Amino acid sequence: MGFVYLAALLAGIGCMLLLDHRFRLFFWHDAKAAAIVTAVGLVFLLGWDLAGIGLGIFLRGEGAIATGILLAPELPLEEPVFLLFLVLCTMVLYTGTRRILERRVQTQVAPGSSERERENA
Repeated sequence: MGFVYLAALLAGIGCMLLLDHRFRLFFWHDAKAAAIVTAVGLVFLLGWDLAGIGLGIFLRGEGAIATGILLAPELPLEEPVFLLFLVLCTMVLYTGTRRILERRVQTQVAPGSSERERENA
């Protein structure tokens, strides 16, 4: 049972990438920008975790579903994988929501309106 959590995280990442691929939201929309955003987000969140660990705020809990492998004191192997999932999930949700809202605005503009009215909408 030691790899259940890691397997679930990897499955979640796979699902996010499948959604991304299907709707061309993040990596399949602009791979270079997505890689930069993902790397910056991951580094920021890992830094945040390490600062919390250093201050004694974040502690590793014992769990039967975790691997028990530590990358650093109080930093389990699953943590960077979870943070990667968090960044991917956030960006897929953000880009998907943005696309939905943009299409909603486009459909609310009357079909017979002028080009200027469409631009101001």
